[in-house]
Amino acid sequence: MNGLTEVLKLLVLAAIALAVLRRLKLPPIVSYVLLGAAAGPHALGWIGESGTIHLLGELGVAFLLFTLGLEFSIAELVAMRRIVLLLGGAQVVLGTLSGAAVAWLLGIDPAGAIVVGGALSMSSTAIVIKQLRDQLELQTAHGRLAIGILLFQDIAAIPFLVVIPILAQSGGGGLGMALVIALGKALAVGAVMLVLGRYALRPILHEAARSRELFTLTALLLSLAAAWTTATVGLSLALGAFLAGMLLSGSEFRHQIDDEIRPFRDVLLGLFFMVIGMQLQPAALPPAAARIALLVVAIVIGKAALVTLLARVYGYRMPEAARTGLTVAQGGEFSVALLALALGTGLVGLEASQPVLAAIVISMLMAPLVIGRSGAVLARVFRSDAAAPAPDEAHLAHATAGMRDHVVVCGYGRVGRQLVRLLEDHGIACVAIDNDPERVKRGWDEGERVYYGDAARRGVLEAAGLRQARAVVVSFDHLNASLRVLSEARRADAKLPVLARAADEACLEALVNAGATEVVPEAMEASLMLATQLLLVLGTPAEQVLADLDAVRSQRYQLLRRPADRRG
Repeated sequence: MNGLTEVLKLLVLAAIALAVLRRLKLPPIVSYVLLGAAAGPHALGWIGESGTIHLLGELGVAFLLFTLGLEFSIAELVAMRRIVLLLGGAQVVLGTLSGAAVAWLLGIDPAGAIVVGGALSMSSTAIVIKQLRDQLELQTAHGRLAIGILLFQDIAAIPFLVVIPILAQSGGGGLGMALVIALGKALAVGAVMLVLGRYALRPILHEAARSRELFTLTALLLSLAAAWTTATVGLSLALGAFLAGMLLSGSEFRHQIDDEIRPFRDVLLGLFFMVIGMQLQPAALPPAAARIALLVVAIVIGKAALVTLLARVYGYRMPEAARTGLTVAQGGEFSVALLALALGTGLVGLEASQPVLAAIVISMLMAPLVIGRSGAVLARVFRSDAAAPAPDEAHLAHATAGMRDHVVVCGYGRVGRQLVRLLEDHGIACVAIDNDPERVKRGWDEGERVYYGDAARRGVLEAAGLRQARAVVVSFDHLNASLRVLSEARRADAKLPVLARAADEACLEALVNAGATEVVPEAMEASLMLATQLLLVLGTPAEQVLADLDAVRSQRYQLLRRPADRRG
Protein backbone atom coordinates (compact mmCIF):
# COMPACT_ATOMS: atom_id res chain seq x y z
CA MET A 1 0.00 0.00 0.00
CA ASN A 2 2.93 2.32 0.74
CA GLY A 3 4.27 1.95 -2.80
CA LEU A 4 0.83 2.60 -4.30
CA THR A 5 0.50 5.78 -2.25
CA GLU A 6 3.84 7.05 -3.58
CA VAL A 7 2.86 6.20 -7.16
CA LEU A 8 -0.45 8.06 -6.78
CA LYS A 9 1.39 11.09 -5.40
CA LEU A 10 3.73 11.03 -8.38
CA LEU A 11 0.90 10.77 -10.89
CA VAL A 12 -1.02 13.68 -9.32
CA LEU A 13 2.08 15.89 -9.20
CA ALA A 14 3.06 14.87 -12.75
CA ALA A 15 -0.36 15.82 -14.15
CA ILE A 16 -0.30 19.23 -12.44
CA ALA A 17 3.35 20.00 -13.19
CA LEU A 18 3.14 18.87 -16.82
CA ALA A 19 0.14 21.13 -17.43
CA VAL A 20 1.95 24.11 -15.88
CA LEU A 21 5.43 23.53 -17.30
CA ARG A 22 4.02 22.83 -20.76
CA ARG A 23 3.00 26.49 -20.95
CA LEU A 24 6.66 27.35 -20.36
CA LYS A 25 7.50 25.12 -23.36
CA LEU A 26 9.83 22.92 -21.34
CA PRO A 27 10.43 19.40 -22.73
CA PRO A 28 8.39 16.80 -20.77
CA ILE A 29 11.56 14.93 -19.81
CA VAL A 30 13.05 18.00 -18.14
CA SER A 31 9.71 18.72 -16.47
CA TYR A 32 9.63 15.24 -14.96
CA VAL A 33 13.20 15.52 -13.68
CA LEU A 34 12.58 18.95 -12.13
CA LEU A 35 9.37 17.67 -10.52
CA GLY A 36 11.16 14.67 -9.03
CA ALA A 37 13.94 16.91 -7.69
CA ALA A 38 11.46 19.31 -6.06
CA ALA A 39 9.14 16.70 -4.56
CA GLY A 40 11.77 14.09 -3.72
CA PRO A 41 13.21 13.09 -0.34
CA HIS A 42 16.15 15.52 -0.64
CA ALA A 43 13.93 18.61 -1.12
CA LEU A 44 10.26 18.99 -0.09
CA GLY A 45 10.00 15.34 0.93
CA TRP A 46 6.52 14.82 -0.53
CA ILE A 47 7.61 11.54 -2.14
CA GLY A 48 9.83 8.88 -0.59
CA GLU A 49 11.86 6.06 -2.08
CA SER A 50 9.81 3.04 -3.17
CA GLY A 51 10.71 -0.22 -4.86
CA THR A 52 7.42 -0.08 -6.75
CA ILE A 53 8.31 3.28 -8.30
CA HIS A 54 11.76 2.04 -9.31
CA LEU A 55 10.25 -1.09 -10.92
CA LEU A 56 7.72 0.96 -12.89
CA GLY A 57 10.52 3.28 -14.01
CA GLU A 58 12.57 0.34 -15.28
CA LEU A 59 9.54 -0.88 -17.22
CA GLY A 60 9.32 2.58 -18.78
CA VAL A 61 12.88 2.24 -20.07
CA ALA A 62 12.05 -1.26 -21.37
CA PHE A 63 9.06 0.11 -23.28
CA LEU A 64 11.24 2.94 -24.64
CA LEU A 65 13.69 0.39 -26.04
CA PHE A 66 10.83 -1.76 -27.35
CA THR A 67 9.41 1.15 -29.38
CA LEU A 68 12.93 2.04 -30.53
CA GLY A 69 13.25 -1.52 -31.83
CA LEU A 70 9.95 -1.10 -33.69
CA GLU A 71 11.40 1.96 -35.46
CA PHE A 72 14.74 0.31 -36.19
CA SER A 73 14.96 -0.24 -39.93
CA ILE A 74 17.78 -2.26 -41.46
CA ALA A 75 17.08 -0.63 -44.84
CA GLU A 76 17.33 2.85 -43.32
CA LEU A 77 20.56 1.91 -41.56
CA VAL A 78 22.08 0.68 -44.83
CA ALA A 79 21.01 3.85 -46.67
CA MET A 80 22.55 6.06 -43.96
CA ARG A 81 25.48 3.78 -43.19
CA ARG A 82 28.14 6.41 -43.87
CA ILE A 83 26.56 8.89 -41.49
CA VAL A 84 25.45 6.35 -38.90
CA LEU A 85 28.48 4.09 -38.72
CA LEU A 86 31.32 6.49 -39.48
CA LEU A 87 30.16 9.85 -38.16
CA GLY A 88 27.91 8.47 -35.41
CA GLY A 89 30.45 5.85 -34.37
CA ALA A 90 33.31 8.33 -34.20
CA GLN A 91 31.18 10.75 -32.17
CA VAL A 92 30.21 8.13 -29.58
CA VAL A 93 33.74 6.74 -29.21
CA LEU A 94 35.53 10.10 -29.03
CA GLY A 95 32.72 11.63 -26.97
CA THR A 96 32.88 8.78 -24.46
CA LEU A 97 36.66 9.05 -24.13
CA SER A 98 36.51 12.84 -23.77
CA GLY A 99 33.69 12.66 -21.23
CA ALA A 100 35.48 9.92 -19.30
CA ALA A 101 38.61 12.10 -19.12
CA VAL A 102 36.59 15.00 -17.71
CA ALA A 103 34.86 12.70 -15.18
CA TRP A 104 38.20 11.20 -14.12
CA LEU A 105 39.63 14.70 -13.60
CA LEU A 106 36.64 15.42 -11.36
CA GLY A 107 37.59 12.48 -9.14
CA ILE A 108 35.33 9.66 -10.41
CA ASP A 109 36.84 6.15 -10.48
CA PRO A 110 37.95 4.89 -13.93
CA ALA A 111 35.10 2.36 -14.30
CA GLY A 112 32.53 4.97 -13.29
CA ALA A 113 34.24 7.59 -15.49
CA ILE A 114 33.71 5.37 -18.56
CA VAL A 115 29.99 5.20 -17.81
CA VAL A 116 29.79 8.96 -17.22
CA GLY A 117 31.65 9.50 -20.50
CA GLY A 118 29.13 7.31 -22.30
CA ALA A 119 26.26 9.22 -20.70
CA LEU A 120 27.78 12.57 -21.73
CA SER A 121 28.22 11.35 -25.33
CA MET A 122 24.46 10.75 -25.71
CA SER A 123 21.99 13.36 -27.00
CA SER A 124 18.22 13.72 -26.69
CA THR A 125 16.44 12.01 -29.58
CA ALA A 126 13.07 13.25 -28.32
CA ILE A 127 14.06 16.92 -28.03
CA VAL A 128 16.08 17.07 -31.27
CA ILE A 129 13.47 15.38 -33.48
CA LYS A 130 10.62 17.46 -32.02
CA GLN A 131 12.54 20.71 -32.52
CA LEU A 132 13.64 19.83 -36.06
CA ARG A 133 10.09 18.79 -36.95
CA ASP A 134 8.67 22.06 -35.60
CA GLN A 135 11.26 23.98 -37.66
CA LEU A 136 10.61 21.85 -40.79
CA GLU A 137 14.29 20.85 -40.80
CA LEU A 138 14.09 17.08 -40.44
CA GLN A 139 15.11 16.54 -44.07
CA THR A 140 17.72 19.29 -44.34
CA ALA A 141 21.40 18.38 -44.57
CA HIS A 142 22.06 19.08 -40.89
CA GLY A 143 18.79 17.36 -39.96
CA ARG A 144 19.80 14.14 -41.73
CA LEU A 145 23.28 14.28 -40.17
CA ALA A 146 21.82 14.77 -36.68
CA ILE A 147 19.36 11.90 -37.13
CA GLY A 148 22.17 9.60 -38.28
CA ILE A 149 24.22 10.44 -35.18
CA LEU A 150 21.19 9.97 -32.91
CA LEU A 151 20.44 6.60 -34.50
CA PHE A 152 23.94 5.34 -33.72
CA GLN A 153 23.72 6.74 -30.17
CA ASP A 154 20.47 4.86 -29.60
CA ILE A 155 22.07 1.63 -30.82
CA ALA A 156 25.25 2.27 -28.81
CA ALA A 157 23.19 2.64 -25.63
CA ILE A 158 22.45 -1.10 -25.75
CA PRO A 159 26.08 -2.24 -25.22
CA PHE A 160 26.42 0.34 -22.47
CA LEU A 161 23.40 -1.14 -20.71
CA VAL A 162 25.08 -4.56 -20.96
CA VAL A 163 28.50 -3.33 -19.80
CA ILE A 164 27.43 -1.35 -16.71
CA PRO A 165 26.34 -4.34 -14.55
CA ILE A 166 29.51 -6.20 -15.62
CA LEU A 167 31.74 -3.28 -14.62
CA ALA A 168 29.94 -3.06 -11.28
CA GLN A 169 30.37 -6.78 -10.55
CA SER A 170 33.95 -7.16 -11.76
CA GLY A 171 35.25 -3.72 -10.82
CA GLY A 172 36.84 -3.66 -14.27
CA GLY A 173 38.77 -6.88 -13.70
CA GLY A 174 38.16 -9.66 -16.20
CA LEU A 175 36.04 -7.29 -18.27
CA GLY A 176 37.02 -8.94 -21.56
CA MET A 177 35.86 -12.39 -20.47
CA ALA A 178 32.72 -10.93 -18.90
CA LEU A 179 31.91 -9.16 -22.17
CA VAL A 180 32.47 -12.36 -24.15
CA ILE A 181 30.09 -14.24 -21.83
CA ALA A 182 27.52 -11.43 -22.03
CA LEU A 183 27.83 -11.39 -25.82
CA GLY A 184 27.34 -15.16 -25.93
CA LYS A 185 24.21 -14.87 -23.80
CA ALA A 186 22.89 -12.04 -25.96
CA LEU A 187 23.49 -14.04 -29.16
CA ALA A 188 21.82 -17.13 -27.69
CA VAL A 189 18.78 -15.20 -26.51
CA GLY A 190 18.67 -13.31 -29.82
CA ALA A 191 18.74 -16.58 -31.80
CA VAL A 192 15.89 -18.06 -29.75
CA MET A 193 13.85 -14.88 -30.12
CA LEU A 194 14.57 -14.80 -33.87
CA VAL A 195 13.22 -18.34 -34.29
CA LEU A 196 10.16 -17.56 -32.20
CA GLY A 197 9.65 -14.29 -34.06
CA ARG A 198 9.80 -15.99 -37.43
CA TYR A 199 7.53 -18.95 -36.71
CA ALA A 200 5.35 -18.03 -33.72
CA LEU A 201 4.84 -14.27 -33.33
CA ARG A 202 3.01 -13.60 -36.59
CA PRO A 203 0.34 -16.33 -36.07
CA ILE A 204 -0.11 -15.16 -32.47
CA LEU A 205 -0.58 -11.56 -33.52
CA HIS A 206 -2.96 -12.53 -36.34
CA GLU A 207 -5.13 -14.32 -33.79
CA ALA A 208 -4.86 -11.50 -31.23
CA ALA A 209 -5.85 -8.88 -33.82
CA ARG A 210 -9.41 -10.20 -33.74
CA SER A 211 -9.90 -8.33 -30.46
CA ARG A 212 -8.61 -4.87 -29.49
CA GLU A 213 -8.24 -5.82 -25.83
CA LEU A 214 -6.49 -9.09 -26.67
CA PHE A 215 -4.12 -7.31 -29.06
CA THR A 216 -3.14 -4.73 -26.42
CA LEU A 217 -2.59 -7.47 -23.84
CA THR A 218 -0.51 -9.50 -26.31
CA ALA A 219 1.69 -6.50 -27.19
CA LEU A 220 2.36 -5.85 -23.49
CA LEU A 221 3.04 -9.53 -22.87
CA LEU A 222 5.53 -9.82 -25.74
CA SER A 223 7.55 -6.77 -24.69
CA LEU A 224 7.61 -7.68 -20.99
CA ALA A 225 8.31 -11.38 -21.63
CA ALA A 226 11.31 -10.48 -23.79
CA ALA A 227 12.58 -8.07 -21.11
CA TRP A 228 12.12 -10.73 -18.41
CA THR A 229 14.02 -13.30 -20.52
CA THR A 230 17.17 -11.20 -20.86
CA ALA A 231 16.98 -10.09 -17.21
CA THR A 232 16.76 -13.74 -16.15
CA VAL A 233 20.06 -14.61 -17.88
CA GLY A 234 21.85 -11.63 -16.30
CA LEU A 235 21.42 -9.06 -19.08
CA SER A 236 19.31 -5.90 -18.97
CA LEU A 237 15.53 -5.60 -19.27
CA ALA A 238 16.03 -3.01 -21.98
CA LEU A 239 18.06 -5.33 -24.22
CA GLY A 240 15.31 -7.95 -24.43
CA ALA A 241 12.68 -5.32 -25.11
CA PHE A 242 14.79 -3.84 -27.91
CA LEU A 243 15.29 -7.24 -29.56
CA ALA A 244 11.55 -7.95 -29.40
CA GLY A 245 10.74 -4.60 -30.97
CA MET A 246 13.28 -5.13 -33.74
CA LEU A 247 11.81 -8.55 -34.56
CA LEU A 248 8.36 -6.99 -34.93
CA SER A 249 9.57 -3.93 -36.88
CA GLY A 250 9.06 -5.62 -40.25
CA SER A 251 5.60 -7.02 -39.52
CA GLU A 252 2.30 -5.58 -40.66
CA PHE A 253 1.39 -5.03 -37.00
CA ARG A 254 4.29 -2.66 -36.29
CA HIS A 255 2.30 0.60 -36.24
CA GLN A 256 -0.61 -0.88 -34.32
CA ILE A 257 1.73 -2.29 -31.67
CA ASP A 258 3.45 1.07 -31.37
CA ASP A 259 0.08 2.79 -30.86
CA GLU A 260 -0.89 0.31 -28.14
CA ILE A 261 2.43 0.48 -26.26
CA ARG A 262 3.05 4.24 -26.51
CA PRO A 263 0.63 5.38 -23.74
CA PHE A 264 2.11 2.89 -21.27
CA ARG A 265 5.63 3.89 -22.31
CA ASP A 266 5.03 7.61 -21.91
CA VAL A 267 3.48 7.30 -18.43
CA LEU A 268 6.02 4.81 -17.08
CA LEU A 269 8.93 6.68 -18.65
CA GLY A 270 7.67 9.82 -16.94
CA LEU A 271 7.85 7.97 -13.61
CA PHE A 272 11.36 6.87 -14.49
CA PHE A 273 12.57 10.42 -15.08
CA MET A 274 10.88 11.58 -11.88
CA VAL A 275 12.81 8.88 -10.03
CA ILE A 276 15.98 10.30 -11.56
CA GLY A 277 15.00 13.76 -10.40
CA MET A 278 14.50 12.37 -6.91
CA GLN A 279 18.20 11.49 -6.87
CA LEU A 280 19.12 15.18 -7.14
CA GLN A 281 20.08 16.87 -3.89
CA PRO A 282 19.37 20.59 -4.41
CA ALA A 283 21.33 21.53 -1.30
CA ALA A 284 24.43 19.76 -2.66
CA LEU A 285 24.40 21.59 -6.01
CA PRO A 286 25.59 25.13 -5.03
CA PRO A 287 28.95 23.86 -3.66
CA ALA A 288 29.39 21.91 -6.92
CA ALA A 289 28.59 24.92 -9.14
CA ALA A 290 32.08 24.97 -10.68
CA ARG A 291 31.91 21.26 -11.58
CA ILE A 292 28.43 21.66 -13.02
CA ALA A 293 29.57 24.61 -15.16
CA LEU A 294 32.55 22.62 -16.43
CA LEU A 295 30.33 19.69 -17.34
CA VAL A 296 27.79 21.92 -19.10
CA VAL A 297 30.61 23.38 -21.18
CA ALA A 298 31.89 19.87 -21.91
CA ILE A 299 28.42 18.75 -23.05
CA VAL A 300 27.35 21.79 -25.08
CA ILE A 301 30.55 23.40 -26.37
CA GLY A 302 32.68 20.26 -26.38
CA LYS A 303 30.13 18.06 -28.14
CA ALA A 304 29.27 20.78 -30.67
CA ALA A 305 32.96 21.29 -31.49
CA LEU A 306 33.63 17.55 -31.76
CA VAL A 307 30.68 16.87 -34.09
CA THR A 308 31.50 19.93 -36.22
CA LEU A 309 35.09 18.75 -36.62
CA LEU A 310 34.05 15.19 -37.49
CA ALA A 311 31.48 16.38 -40.05
CA ARG A 312 34.13 18.56 -41.70
CA VAL A 313 36.56 15.62 -41.80
CA TYR A 314 33.87 13.56 -43.57
CA GLY A 315 33.46 16.27 -46.22
CA TYR A 316 30.44 18.31 -45.14
CA ARG A 317 30.40 22.09 -45.52
CA MET A 318 31.08 24.25 -42.49
CA PRO A 319 27.51 25.63 -42.09
CA GLU A 320 26.04 22.12 -42.19
CA ALA A 321 28.72 20.74 -39.86
CA ALA A 322 28.31 23.54 -37.32
CA ARG A 323 24.51 23.30 -37.29
CA THR A 324 24.72 19.55 -36.82
CA GLY A 325 27.09 20.03 -33.88
CA LEU A 326 24.80 22.53 -32.18
CA THR A 327 21.74 20.36 -32.86
CA VAL A 328 23.09 17.38 -30.87
CA ALA A 329 24.89 19.44 -28.19
CA GLN A 330 22.90 18.30 -25.14
CA GLY A 331 22.39 15.36 -22.84
CA GLY A 332 19.50 13.00 -23.44
CA GLU A 333 17.18 10.25 -22.28
CA PHE A 334 19.87 7.61 -22.41
CA SER A 335 22.28 9.89 -20.55
CA VAL A 336 19.88 9.77 -17.63
CA ALA A 337 19.14 6.05 -18.10
CA LEU A 338 22.85 5.08 -18.08
CA LEU A 339 23.53 7.27 -15.07
CA ALA A 340 20.57 5.75 -13.23
CA LEU A 341 21.81 2.22 -13.90
CA ALA A 342 25.30 3.18 -12.75
CA LEU A 343 23.79 4.62 -9.55
CA GLY A 344 21.68 1.50 -8.97
CA THR A 345 24.68 -0.81 -9.34
CA GLY A 346 26.93 1.37 -7.18
CA LEU A 347 29.33 2.08 -10.03
CA VAL A 348 28.90 5.83 -9.50
CA GLY A 349 28.27 7.29 -6.06
CA LEU A 350 25.29 9.53 -5.30
CA GLU A 351 27.49 12.51 -4.46
CA ALA A 352 29.60 12.18 -7.63
CA SER A 353 26.47 11.84 -9.78
CA GLN A 354 24.92 15.14 -8.65
CA PRO A 355 26.97 17.52 -10.84
CA VAL A 356 26.68 15.18 -13.84
CA LEU A 357 22.90 14.85 -13.53
CA ALA A 358 22.48 18.60 -13.00
CA ALA A 359 24.62 19.40 -16.06
CA ILE A 360 22.63 16.97 -18.24
CA VAL A 361 19.33 18.57 -17.17
CA ILE A 362 20.68 22.10 -17.80
CA SER A 363 21.90 21.14 -21.28
CA MET A 364 18.47 19.68 -22.10
CA LEU A 365 16.82 22.90 -20.93
CA MET A 366 19.12 24.86 -23.24
CA ALA A 367 18.62 22.58 -26.26
CA PRO A 368 15.42 24.06 -27.80
CA LEU A 369 16.91 27.56 -27.66
CA VAL A 370 20.27 26.46 -29.09
CA ILE A 371 18.69 24.48 -31.95
CA GLY A 372 16.14 27.19 -32.72
CA ARG A 373 18.64 30.07 -32.87
CA SER A 374 21.59 28.26 -34.46
CA GLY A 375 20.41 28.79 -38.04
CA ALA A 376 20.13 32.58 -37.78
CA VAL A 377 23.45 32.91 -35.95
CA LEU A 378 25.41 30.68 -38.32
CA ALA A 379 23.86 32.35 -41.39
CA ARG A 380 25.59 35.58 -40.32
CA VAL A 381 28.87 33.88 -39.43
CA PHE A 382 29.12 31.85 -42.67
CA ARG A 383 27.38 34.26 -45.03
CA SER A 384 29.45 33.36 -48.08
CA ASP A 385 29.20 29.60 -47.52
CA ALA A 386 25.49 29.78 -46.71
CA ALA A 387 24.84 31.44 -50.07
CA ALA A 388 26.12 28.41 -51.98
CA PRO A 389 23.29 26.19 -53.25
CA ALA A 390 22.62 23.07 -51.21
CA PRO A 391 22.89 19.73 -53.04
CA ASP A 392 19.09 19.30 -53.29
CA GLU A 393 18.73 22.81 -54.80
CA ALA A 394 21.42 22.15 -57.42
CA HIS A 395 19.81 18.83 -58.39
CA LEU A 396 16.36 20.42 -58.62
CA ALA A 397 17.61 23.38 -60.71
CA HIS A 398 19.30 21.00 -63.15
CA ALA A 399 16.20 18.84 -63.46
CA THR A 400 13.84 21.79 -64.13
CA ALA A 401 16.14 23.77 -66.44
CA GLY A 402 14.21 25.01 -69.46
CA MET A 403 10.72 24.52 -67.98
CA ARG A 404 8.26 27.41 -68.58
CA ASP A 405 4.62 28.06 -67.66
CA HIS A 406 4.48 25.12 -65.28
CA VAL A 407 2.87 24.79 -61.83
CA VAL A 408 5.00 24.35 -58.71
CA VAL A 409 3.21 22.07 -56.23
CA CYS A 410 4.58 22.32 -52.68
CA GLY A 411 3.87 19.05 -50.92
CA TYR A 412 3.32 15.59 -52.41
CA GLY A 413 1.01 14.15 -49.79
CA ARG A 414 -2.53 12.95 -50.38
CA VAL A 415 -3.75 16.28 -51.81
CA GLY A 416 -0.58 17.14 -53.75
CA ARG A 417 -0.43 13.74 -55.44
CA GLN A 418 -4.03 13.98 -56.69
CA LEU A 419 -3.43 17.54 -57.88
CA VAL A 420 -0.34 16.56 -59.88
CA ARG A 421 -2.25 13.75 -61.61
CA LEU A 422 -5.15 16.08 -62.45
CA LEU A 423 -2.82 18.73 -63.92
CA GLU A 424 -1.06 16.16 -66.07
CA ASP A 425 -4.41 14.82 -67.31
CA HIS A 426 -5.06 18.36 -68.59
CA GLY A 427 -1.64 18.63 -70.20
CA ILE A 428 -0.29 21.16 -67.69
CA ALA A 429 3.36 20.66 -66.75
CA CYS A 430 4.11 20.67 -63.04
CA VAL A 431 6.91 20.13 -60.54
CA ALA A 432 6.25 18.80 -57.02
CA ILE A 433 8.52 19.42 -54.03
CA ASP A 434 8.43 17.44 -50.78
CA ASN A 435 10.83 17.02 -47.86
CA ASP A 436 9.81 13.43 -47.17
CA PRO A 437 12.16 11.05 -49.06
CA GLU A 438 9.59 8.22 -48.92
CA ARG A 439 7.01 10.36 -50.73
CA VAL A 440 9.61 11.46 -53.27
CA LYS A 441 10.58 7.85 -53.92
CA ARG A 442 6.94 6.86 -54.33
CA GLY A 443 6.44 9.72 -56.79
CA TRP A 444 9.44 8.64 -58.87
CA ASP A 445 8.16 5.06 -58.84
CA GLU A 446 4.88 6.40 -60.24
CA GLY A 447 6.73 8.36 -62.95
CA GLU A 448 5.97 11.82 -61.56
CA ARG A 449 8.26 14.89 -61.42
CA VAL A 450 8.72 14.92 -57.64
CA TYR A 451 11.91 16.28 -56.12
CA TYR A 452 13.32 16.34 -52.63
CA GLY A 453 13.56 19.78 -51.00
CA ASP A 454 12.18 22.13 -48.35
CA ALA A 455 9.67 24.42 -50.12
CA ALA A 456 10.01 26.97 -47.31
CA ARG A 457 13.51 27.81 -48.60
CA ARG A 458 13.75 30.52 -51.26
CA GLY A 459 16.58 28.66 -53.03
CA VAL A 460 14.46 25.53 -53.44
CA LEU A 461 11.51 27.49 -54.86
CA GLU A 462 13.73 29.32 -57.33
CA ALA A 463 15.43 26.06 -58.30
CA ALA A 464 11.94 24.69 -59.08
CA GLY A 465 11.51 27.53 -61.61
CA LEU A 466 9.30 29.80 -59.53
CA ARG A 467 10.06 32.85 -61.68
CA GLN A 468 9.05 31.03 -64.87
CA ALA A 469 6.00 29.28 -63.36
CA ARG A 470 2.32 30.02 -64.03
CA ALA A 471 1.26 29.38 -60.44
CA VAL A 472 2.27 27.89 -57.11
CA VAL A 473 0.07 25.57 -55.04
CA VAL A 474 0.72 25.03 -51.30
CA SER A 475 -0.92 21.71 -50.43
CA PHE A 476 0.26 21.42 -46.79
CA ASP A 477 -2.33 21.20 -44.01
CA HIS A 478 0.18 22.68 -41.53
CA LEU A 479 -0.44 26.42 -41.17
CA ASN A 480 3.08 27.46 -40.14
CA ALA A 481 4.63 25.55 -43.03
CA SER A 482 2.20 27.14 -45.49
CA LEU A 483 2.90 30.61 -44.15
CA ARG A 484 6.65 30.13 -44.56
CA VAL A 485 6.23 28.99 -48.18
CA LEU A 486 3.88 31.91 -48.92
CA SER A 487 6.34 34.39 -47.44
CA GLU A 488 9.23 33.13 -49.57
CA ALA A 489 7.08 32.90 -52.72
CA ARG A 490 5.84 36.46 -52.31
CA ARG A 491 9.36 37.77 -51.69
CA ALA A 492 10.48 36.11 -54.93
CA ASP A 493 7.50 37.20 -57.05
CA ALA A 494 4.77 39.50 -55.71
CA LYS A 495 2.32 38.91 -58.60
CA LEU A 496 2.55 35.15 -59.12
CA PRO A 497 -0.78 33.36 -58.38
CA VAL A 498 -0.38 31.31 -55.18
CA LEU A 499 -3.15 28.92 -54.11
CA ALA A 500 -3.14 27.48 -50.60
CA ARG A 501 -4.97 24.76 -48.74
CA ALA A 502 -6.37 25.54 -45.28
CA ALA A 503 -7.28 22.89 -42.73
CA ASP A 504 -10.30 24.97 -41.66
CA GLU A 505 -11.75 28.47 -41.90
CA ALA A 506 -9.72 29.65 -38.90
CA CYS A 507 -6.58 29.48 -41.05
CA LEU A 508 -8.09 31.32 -44.03
CA GLU A 509 -7.46 34.89 -42.86
CA ALA A 510 -3.83 34.20 -41.94
CA LEU A 511 -3.12 32.70 -45.36
CA VAL A 512 -4.83 35.55 -47.18
CA ASN A 513 -2.88 38.13 -45.19
CA ALA A 514 0.31 36.26 -46.04
CA GLY A 515 -0.38 36.77 -49.75
CA ALA A 516 -2.40 33.78 -50.97
CA THR A 517 -4.35 34.51 -54.15
CA GLU A 518 -6.92 31.80 -53.40
CA VAL A 519 -7.45 29.67 -50.29
CA VAL A 520 -9.51 26.48 -50.10
CA PRO A 521 -10.71 25.66 -46.56
CA GLU A 522 -10.73 21.87 -46.63
CA ALA A 523 -13.20 21.35 -43.78
CA MET A 524 -15.72 23.78 -45.28
CA GLU A 525 -15.48 22.27 -48.77
CA ALA A 526 -15.93 18.76 -47.34
CA SER A 527 -19.06 19.86 -45.44
CA LEU A 528 -20.47 21.57 -48.56
CA MET A 529 -19.90 18.47 -50.70
CA LEU A 530 -21.51 16.26 -48.04
CA ALA A 531 -24.51 18.62 -47.80
CA THR A 532 -24.83 18.69 -51.60
CA GLN A 533 -24.91 14.91 -51.86
CA LEU A 534 -27.39 14.66 -48.98
CA LEU A 535 -29.79 17.18 -50.58
CA LEU A 536 -29.64 15.32 -53.89
CA VAL A 537 -30.35 12.00 -52.14
CA LEU A 538 -33.31 13.61 -50.36
CA GLY A 539 -34.78 14.68 -53.72
CA THR A 540 -33.94 18.38 -53.84
CA PRO A 541 -33.71 19.54 -57.50
CA ALA A 542 -30.12 19.72 -58.76
CA GLU A 543 -30.55 23.31 -59.99
CA GLN A 544 -31.62 24.48 -56.53
CA VAL A 545 -28.77 22.59 -54.82
CA LEU A 546 -26.17 24.17 -57.13
CA ALA A 547 -27.65 27.65 -56.64
CA ASP A 548 -27.59 27.24 -52.86
CA LEU A 549 -24.03 25.95 -53.05
CA ASP A 550 -22.92 29.00 -55.06
CA ALA A 551 -24.65 31.34 -52.60
CA VAL A 552 -22.99 29.77 -49.58
CA ARG A 553 -19.59 29.85 -51.24
CA SER A 554 -20.04 33.47 -52.26
CA GLN A 555 -20.92 34.46 -48.72
CA ARG A 556 -18.27 32.39 -46.95
CA TYR A 557 -15.46 33.47 -49.31
CA GLN A 558 -15.99 37.22 -48.86
CA LEU A 559 -12.95 37.34 -46.57
CA LEU A 560 -10.86 35.96 -49.43
CA ARG A 561 -12.27 38.23 -52.13
CA ARG A 562 -11.61 41.53 -50.36
CA PRO A 563 -7.82 41.16 -50.00
CA ALA A 564 -7.63 39.71 -53.52
CA ASP A 565 -9.39 42.78 -54.91
CA ARG A 566 -7.05 45.09 -53.01
CA ARG A 567 -4.01 43.35 -54.53
CA GLY A 568 -5.44 43.69 -57.85
